[in-house]
Amino acid sequence: PASVTHYASLMSGLPWTCSAHAKDIWTSRDRDLGKRISAAKWVVTCTRAGFEHLRQLSPQPDKVHLSYHGLDLKLFASPDHQRVMRDGSRSEEPVRLLTVCRAVEKKGLDLLIDALAGIEPTCHWHWTHVGTGPLIPQLQQQARRKNIADRITWLGAQPQKQVLDQYRNSELFVLPCRIASDGDRDGLPNAIVEAQSQRLCCLSTDLSGVPELITDGHNGILVPADDCAALLTALEAIIQDPQLRNKMGQRGENRVREQFSNSVSIAYLKQLFETVLVPVKSAS
Repeated sequence: PASVTHYASLMSGLPWTCSAHAKDIWTSRDRDLGKRISAAKWVVTCTRAGFEHLRQLSPQPDKVHLSYHGLDLKLFASPDHQRVMRDGSRSEEPVRLLTVCRAVEKKGLDLLIDALAGIEPTCHWHWTHVGTGPLIPQLQQQARRKNIADRITWLGAQPQKQVLDQYRNSELFVLPCRIASDGDRDGLPNAIVEAQSQRLCCLSTDLSGVPELITDGHNGILVPADDCAALLTALEAIIQDPQLRNKMGQRGENRVREQFSNSVSIAYLKQLFETVLVPVKSAS
């Protein structure tokens, strides 16, 4: 899309700008990214990791700007109920785990299934996945091999209201992001921001922009990417500690509502666009 916009700019004489996201940054050639930055009036990206990388590729690093994805906090209003304090000790009351994502390599769902299969039998959980993706049949087969298929629900794609209900009725959000074999990776997944807006404790990895939202041990839990043993240990500990989950969930919501509102990102982007606006000439 940036290439097409660049060509349109050359043909029309109008200035152009673009945004760069995780896949754009980490699977494109640095040389191509540097050319685009040099030609654009400005470029915006959504994580500090991506921001610092792009600045290194351009002789004009001031063209690169950082603006986090903002959440519409009117749509993601604060939940009006307290979560049940389950600790996984009773099979009839498993702790409800949730993941919302496409089933692709960089999300690390195969690692999550391996970790879930390693949890002690006395620690009871149920995991729900929301989303589509090419790896779902493979992941379902993996779950059957690990004998945990009956503890997993695959909901597929869901409308926003149902996704919001899942955030509010779950007790732990898990997304073990990793770097895919082609270099693709997440920036700061929107689903983590959404989950935290609902006071839901989040467990993820210390990759890309995730640590820019989650401070490990304070408003969530971070483990090293592709470390199944660390993920398993963290899962067992937090499943059995509902009070810590609730504390982290509250801190996570506070941070999102203070720093990740879309009103902040919209205001910043408005300022950037105003620097390149071209006055429209009168037809007369």
